[in-house]
Amino acid sequence: MAWRLPSAASLAHFCRKLNRLKPLEESTTETSPSRGLSTLDLTLLGVGGMVGVGLYVLVGIVARQMAGPAVLVSYMVAAVAALLAALCYTEFGARVPGPGSAYLFTYVSVGELWAFIIGWNVLFEYLIGGIAMAQACSGYLDSMFNYQIRYLTRTHISTWQVPFLAPYPDFLASGIILLASAFLSYGARISSWLIHTFTVIKLCVILFIAVMGFSLASLENWSMKEGGFAPFGFSGIMAGAAICFLAFQGFGIITASSKKAQNPQKAVPMAIAISLGLVATAYTLVSTVLTLMVPWHSLDPVSALAFAFYQRGYSWAGHIVTAVSFCAIIMTLHSILFFLPHLVYTMAAGGLFFQVFAHVHPRTQVPVMSTLVCGVLMALLALVLDLYALVQIFFFGSLLTYTFVAASTIRLRFQKASPPRSLGPASRDLEANSSVPLQLVSDEHASGPEPGQLRQALRPYLGFLGECSQGTAVAWALSLLVASAIALNGVLIFGDSVLHLPHWSYILLALLSGVTFLLSLTVLAVHQQEHLQDTFQVPLVPLTPALSILLNICLMLNLTYLPWLCFFVWLLIGLTVYFGYGIRHSKENLREPREQASVHTRYGVAQCSLEEMVQAMQPPAQEPDCMEQPIRP
Repeated sequence: MAWRLPSAASLAHFCRKLNRLKPLEESTTETSPSRGLSTLDLTLLGVGGMVGVGLYVLVGIVARQMAGPAVLVSYMVAAVAALLAALCYTEFGARVPGPGSAYLFTYVSVGELWAFIIGWNVLFEYLIGGIAMAQACSGYLDSMFNYQIRYLTRTHISTWQVPFLAPYPDFLASGIILLASAFLSYGARISSWLIHTFTVIKLCVILFIAVMGFSLASLENWSMKEGGFAPFGFSGIMAGAAICFLAFQGFGIITASSKKAQNPQKAVPMAIAISLGLVATAYTLVSTVLTLMVPWHSLDPVSALAFAFYQRGYSWAGHIVTAVSFCAIIMTLHSILFFLPHLVYTMAAGGLFFQVFAHVHPRTQVPVMSTLVCGVLMALLALVLDLYALVQIFFFGSLLTYTFVAASTIRLRFQKASPPRSLGPASRDLEANSSVPLQLVSDEHASGPEPGQLRQALRPYLGFLGECSQGTAVAWALSLLVASAIALNGVLIFGDSVLHLPHWSYILLALLSGVTFLLSLTVLAVHQQEHLQDTFQVPLVPLTPALSILLNICLMLNLTYLPWLCFFVWLLIGLTVYFGYGIRHSKENLREPREQASVHTRYGVAQCSLEEMVQAMQPPAQEPDCMEQPIRP
């Protein structure tokens, strides 16, 4: 049988499948959380969520291997990137009524394929992050025993020198992951009062480190004799900032609580700014103290804070820091091991991943298979992978996710919002095969410009943009914005050091990329935006998300080729899973039992099934019972 090209109708149907939206469950859409959280409440939640890994793990890695004493500048740059990302993520999540993750937000508002890519990326991100946390736990626990565990492993078992692999197998990290996974598989959880108590303890330890450390500080450790303040230059500072970005990822708890805020328009951005400022100040103080206590090149990357006190002869202080650090990292590992199986379960329950992971234990309501498989896989990888390589991969995934969120924020701001679909009895049959929820277009919207259209005041001057179909100019401008951001960062970072471009071509390419970025930003700004009431929206759109995209791409390009290579290999595996399994077993296929067609009736254009289309051909008294859109004059 001769092979034929697919028809236009089949291609259109395939594209609709890739962009179909997930309706919200009734339980999600019907709940309306009480708005009782003040700005202070949100700020305390954010501070508690952000103080942890960035303090006890990242500061040593960045100071020792990337930025030196300039790690404090890396934290400042990362704080700015986190602020922009947090604002975009909050608006992205505020469009979905109820708590959720980037995977759910994308599935509800953007489309299935993009949701799978985001979910697959977050899955990889947390898989690697859990391994990194376990190895950090192992390092701090080993430091309490004067590194005897490391010595015995190297002496009596094995060592190797392979790029991106650990120099020796970390059995302790694997054991920690297996124990934590078994703990969670029985339905056990860390109580909220213990989490709040430990947050207070962490803040007290930060104050203790700052006071004790400044009493032991010496400016000679920043002198040229020890390598200077920024031994790795500007590129090292930016590479360190990409790693430090994780230190501020706790802002997600503020975005998850935004719907419970008394005044989300003011409370959410204020809480994000205050909490990020406080945490950035704390990280800056600690990193300053650390590099002033001991020379940066002598730090132990895994347990830098405890190591600094041990080196200065204050073992009792080192034991206090080690104990608190170990508990903080264990709590972070617990959160990762709790979230990761539930993400796998959510994707499997939606049909995008293998159904064996969609089963939960009837008594504990825990996805046991997902928990155990993720735990065993993480334990095996923790044996051999290097912590420094893991950290780079982890942060690349985070930056990529928030870059997509920023771009989606721009896209959604310039299109008309429609109420999220629910699976109630009235809407289950109506929403059959449409990637966009059906909505009734009223005369109120017909009289004024809709989101995505050129502003009325600018139509006499920019008429050529008004000739484009609604949303076309915005889509092209957004694509050029992202492409020019990649080009501009690529020229600035690699143009001189890697590509060795002539000076004139370096300046020319930078100018062309910069002008394209600004023109794309201008085209977006002249189009009508949507303004929602009682919902947080990012200020200064499209400038704020555009700056987030630009800075995130800059930080990603400052990482080595390893995270890029790992991401593309992981993405290839994910696309194979989606097109080989997910697209056919998606639960959205079950909501498409009937083909739909566009039907002209005496009231306008409606999306109806084939049976309803036949009814539409009958006299007006037998018109189909479906939602219609009046044709605007």
